[in-house]
Amino acid sequence: MSKPADTAASRAGLGDSVLTDDLSFLLARANALSLAAGNAALAEHGLRARSYSVLALSATDARPSQRELAEFLRLDPSQVVALVDDLQSRGLVERQPDPTDRRANVVVATDEGRALFAVAAEAARRSEAGVHADLSADERDQLILLLRRLAFPAD
Repeated sequence: MSKPADTAASRAGLGDSVLTDDLSFLLARANALSLAAGNAALAEHGLRARSYSVLALSATDARPSQRELAEFLRLDPSQVVALVDDLQSRGLVERQPDPTDRRANVVVATDEGRALFAVAAEAARRSEAGVHADLSADERDQLILLLRRLAFPAD
């Protein structure tokens, strides 16, 4: 198994750490790098990864409830409330009564929200391509398949 390239961390002796073979550490580190790049790309559109995720899901025909957003994004419901509040105050999403559960609301992107999502999605794709530039297309596809298996285990 190859070790990290010659970076400041490896020159300091950290590149030979037991953590470089620890899957959870590697996933967390890759996530941190990806989030930093993604947040930088989304910032010009007034979004961060979490608000972008809520906007992306609300721009679909799925019409997710706040509870469904929280479960899918693995966030505390109070975090989703704050994210939806912010997006709603900016006119990007609106809460609508859930037709199947009068106690719940679904979150739906407005026309302005859908337009912003389209532009932000392109910025996110460019950022992701930069972060994953060291992977071939086949490696990237394989990584996505493996991560899906971890992120969405069979019930």
